Amino acid sequence: MVRRESRRVGYRVVALTMVFLFYAAAQGAAADEAPQLVEVRKIWDAAPHNAFTDLVRFKDRWFCVFREGRNHVSPDGKLRVIESADGRKWESAALISLEGADLRDAKACLTPDGRLMLGGAAARAKQGGGKTHQSMAWFSEDGRDWAEGVDVGEPDFWIWRTTWHKDAAYAVGYGTAGQKIARLYLSRDGVDFEPLVHTLFDKGYPNEHALVFLPDDTCLCLLRRDEGTKTGLLGTARPPYKDWTWKDLGKQVGGPAMIRTPNGHLLAAVRLYDGKVRTSLCRLDPAAGTLTECLALPSGGDTSYAGMVLHDGLLWVSYYSSHEGKTSIYLAKVKL
Repeated sequence: MVRRESRRVGYRVVALTMVFLFYAAAQGAAADEAPQLVEVRKIWDAAPHNAFTDLVRFKDRWFCVFREGRNHVSPDGKLRVIESADGRKWESAALISLEGADLRDAKACLTPDGRLMLGGAAARAKQGGGKTHQSMAWFSEDGRDWAEGVDVGEPDFWIWRTTWHKDAAYAVGYGTAGQKIARLYLSRDGVDFEPLVHTLFDKGYPNEHALVFLPDDTCLCLLRRDEGTKTGLLGTARPPYKDWTWKDLGKQVGGPAMIRTPNGHLLAAVRLYDGKVRTSLCRLDPAAGTLTECLALPSGGDTSYAGMVLHDGLLWVSYYSSHEGKTSIYLAKVKL
C-alpha cells in the first residue's frame, strides 16, 4: 500500500515537472521572440518633406532611399539616396530627378548580377486634371553613379516594389487610372516586366504590397486595400504563382514591408490606423491569417513606408514620421 502511494506521488511529481518545464520553455520562447527596440535615430530631414523609405545593405555599406519634396504630394518630388558605413553618420550619395514629374516611393533591391536597383513612379499632371503614372527603374554599380532611368511595366500600373527570387523579379502593380485591380508581374532582367497574373485581386482597391518567398518557394503577399472594409490581405501561392488563396487580416495597413526572421517567423512593418496612427512591427501568422502588433516604433502623424534588413543579429528598420514636427527619416535597430 505504501509502495503504491509512493508511485502515485512520483507520477504526480513527474507530471508537474513536465508541465513546469513546458510552461518555462514556452515563456522563454515568447520572451526570445518579442522584438525589443535597441535604438532609434533621425538620419535625414534636409527637405521640407522627407518620406517613403527603403533600406538595403550593398557592398558593406548602408543605403537608404526616399522621396524629397515640398509636401506629401507635390510636383517637385525627387528620389534621394544616402549612404553610411555604420548607420550613424549619413551623407548624400545621389539625388535623382525628372523634369515635369513627381518621383515617388523609392524602393531598393539587389539584382542577381550584383547591381543596386532603385524603383519608383513618375507622376505627371494630365491636361484637364488628374495624373498619369509610369513605373521606372534606375541601376548602379556603387550606389552613387546611376544610369538613366528606364520605364518599366505598363503605364498607369504602379509597380510598387520589386522582389527577386531565383534570378527572377516579381512585383505587384496596381491600377492608378480607374482600373482598381492588382496585377502580378514577372521580369528576368528588372526592366521588361510582363503580366504573370492579369488580375491578382480586384476588390477593395488593392495597391501597395510586400512579397516574401519561403525556403520551399511558397510566395506570400501582404496587400493593402483602401476601399470597402479597407482591411489588408495575405495571399499564398506555389510556383508558378498563378493560383492564389487569400485571407483577410481584419486590420487596415499602409506602406507594407515584410521579412522572414531567422527563426522562420514573418514580421511586417506597416502603418496602423486603429485609433492612434503609428508605424509598427507586427507578427504575421499565415496559417491563422492574423496580424498581431508586437512593437510600435516612435512615430505618428504622417508616417510609415519602412525598409527592413537583418544584419549582425539585429533588424534595421528605416521609416519616416512627423511625430517630432517635421516629416523626417528615421532608422531603428530592433533585437528579435
